[in-house]
Amino acid sequence: GSIGGLLFALGMCMCLLPEWNAFKPGLVSGVIGIIVLLVMWIVRRKMEGKPAVKINGKTVGTVIFGIMGALVFGTGMCMIMAWNGMLVSGIIVGVVGIFLLLCLLPICKGLK
Repeated sequence: GSIGGLLFALGMCMCLLPEWNAFKPGLVSGVIGIIVLLVMWIVRRKMEGKPAVKINGKTVGTVIFGIMGALVFGTGMCMIMAWNGMLVSGIIVGVVGIFLLLCLLPICKGLK
């Protein structure tokens, strides 16, 4: 899993940093990282004896909510680091994104 994460992160850096001038190799590295992570996820579920993930409304909604939280958090990071003059608003958007991602805990695990 660590190798997949590193490949994905390096690929995204290669794609998003114009100084590196490595968009196409970064895209390949990112896709390979995603494939490795998906394979590792499937293998881990089989090793733990868990059944395959059932796709229902709650699963789809949780995934969409997680993607939206990550996008809001990433937008806040971009506002701070890449867009000039948006430090305070970027921090606010980033904190909202963190809050959305933290809301995934009770959605996935439930409250006890």
